[in-house]
Amino acid sequence: MSKLNPQQQAAVKTVDRPLLVLAGAGSGKTRVITEKIAYLIRQGTPARNIAAVTFTNKAAREMKERVGKLLAGDENRGLRVSTFHSLGLDILRKEHKTLGYKAAITLFDEQDKTSLLRMLIEQGVANCELDQADHYTRHIGQWKNCCITPEQALATADAESHDAALLYHEYRQSLKAYNAVDFDDLILLPVLLFQQHAEVLEKWQNRIRYLLVDEYQDTNATQYQLVRLLVGKLGKFTVVGDDDQSIYAWRGAQPENLQHLQRDFPRLEVIKLEQNYRSAGRILKVANHLIANNPHAFEKKLWSNLGFGDPLKVLSHKNEQTEAMQIVSEIVHHKFRHGNSYADYAILYRGNHQSRLFERSLRENNVPYFISGSTSFFAYAEIKDVLAYLRLFVNHDDDAAFLRIVNTPRREIGPTTLEKLGAYANQRHISLFSACSEFGLQQSLGDKAIQRLQKFCRWVATMVEKIDREDTFNSIKMALNDINYEQWLHDNSKTPSAAERKIKNVDDLIDWLQRMTDKADEPQTLAETISKALLLDMLDRNQEQEANDQVSLMTLHAAKGLEFPHVFLIGMEENLLPHQNSIETDTIEEERRLAYVGITRAQRSCTFSYCTHRKRYGEMSECLPSRFLEELPVDDLEWQKKKKLEPEVKKERGKANLSHLKTLLE
Repeated sequence: MSKLNPQQQAAVKTVDRPLLVLAGAGSGKTRVITEKIAYLIRQGTPARNIAAVTFTNKAAREMKERVGKLLAGDENRGLRVSTFHSLGLDILRKEHKTLGYKAAITLFDEQDKTSLLRMLIEQGVANCELDQADHYTRHIGQWKNCCITPEQALATADAESHDAALLYHEYRQSLKAYNAVDFDDLILLPVLLFQQHAEVLEKWQNRIRYLLVDEYQDTNATQYQLVRLLVGKLGKFTVVGDDDQSIYAWRGAQPENLQHLQRDFPRLEVIKLEQNYRSAGRILKVANHLIANNPHAFEKKLWSNLGFGDPLKVLSHKNEQTEAMQIVSEIVHHKFRHGNSYADYAILYRGNHQSRLFERSLRENNVPYFISGSTSFFAYAEIKDVLAYLRLFVNHDDDAAFLRIVNTPRREIGPTTLEKLGAYANQRHISLFSACSEFGLQQSLGDKAIQRLQKFCRWVATMVEKIDREDTFNSIKMALNDINYEQWLHDNSKTPSAAERKIKNVDDLIDWLQRMTDKADEPQTLAETISKALLLDMLDRNQEQEANDQVSLMTLHAAKGLEFPHVFLIGMEENLLPHQNSIETDTIEEERRLAYVGITRAQRSCTFSYCTHRKRYGEMSECLPSRFLEELPVDDLEWQKKKKLEPEVKKERGKANLSHLKTLLE
């Protein structure tokens, strides 16, 4: 506590009233949360009655580890530190009977969700276009994030959105029939549960007597309702956020939730954390100057004791090819001159498409790099296959899982058979698995097709018995051996090495699920393990494994929460940053916050880059520098347009390139 500044200490010690901590970039917010958890426990609040929620598993994991280091022995036993969605899943798992669900609830991912919507559209439940399925997926997600039920959507729908609302209603009914929920339901259903069942809400309010919320500016309307319900009238909570870093409106985030706290909790205290422990003073001055152009409910100004620093550079390039080549050259030169590591550098951009030319230039110069946002572990086909088998084992009503693996590996169950099975199941309002054993199916399918389907279902039932009776994970491995899945991967891979990689992925998945089960605070069923696994951010895990000496390439959205000694913010042009969509829809404020997030990632230097011409839709177009560059303080920028290098600079750069080549040869 003695190492905290006065504002941080005040934030930790304020426990007798609702608290909003306005934490600027790099102001030590995670430290405040972890210190506060330890303080609450030392002051007599049992750890089992404290919950801290955030948005990523990586952040939750880091928070729990840091709390563990502050406390002795098992003082933190029972402490709940999780994502919003993990908390929601836990509530659903414990209260499934009240909501009318069976125990083994399946979690649908976005692909499952879209597939179900496509099936409903094909069945003609609403006058919706099949090629607009992705649009309806997003629309339904937006309704759920705004705490709008299908009934409310239908009641308020205009002519344009009526069919989408009808589809939403049918989608909700189908999910319930499958004993499934989607990602957004993990927040919406607990809110509806608490609103409709006061005794259940009271039970959870007694269980969570103090709530801490990280990254509060990223909450949507439904998450705000969940927080409000859990903390009740007493308002025993601390929320930490920064309205200047709210960059997820497209995901439903509402920075105005910070203001709603003042409306709903009149005793709310506000403490500002403005001392930045990350960046040089000049970087913060530029960032403050930019974000001051946005309206603010709460004013704050970042400052630092880390020295003022050099001017921020602005580089101009004739096109995107020269932009990539020159920035890579800048990195190589700067690294040589200052003796840095490649990991000290980050290239940040508005859209993923901007990384392609930088990748090429980095490869040509043999500069190691890592792209954040690479393929998620869960996106691999073999991982989806195995999880589909496990999902069907624990929930026979999971039609999405059934359809994925009923013919993987091949069992001579073709699309025509599945189409007729689906029509029969839909007519009877039962799952595909249940339909396979019904006598009436004989009217739709021939004997051979029925025999194949029933053989598959008998095999599933046998495996479930084995999993329940014997060692769970050995039984899962035996099930995969039984269907000869390894050979299937070999037969369907382009090379033996590709097949081996897939087999290793499957082994890693099973081992990882077993570790999750073994490490759980309380005994977990296979269904609970799978549900939790689907929530975990596997990409975070992959990134941690890539902690090598590499230049980082990532979008501005992905960079939030990170920091680098030297940042290159590229594509600072109108229609890129700010994005064309934001200009057309007049949502410039969020784009300005995005640029602010980019600047405040930098510790020692920040370089902006823009092109005078860029290829769009196959044609070279003239570009205007971003309006955000005009909003920055002139005295703190150093504009470097293309000019002839001085002889000594040329010589120094030559030395840098020679040194780089020698390193490569060694």
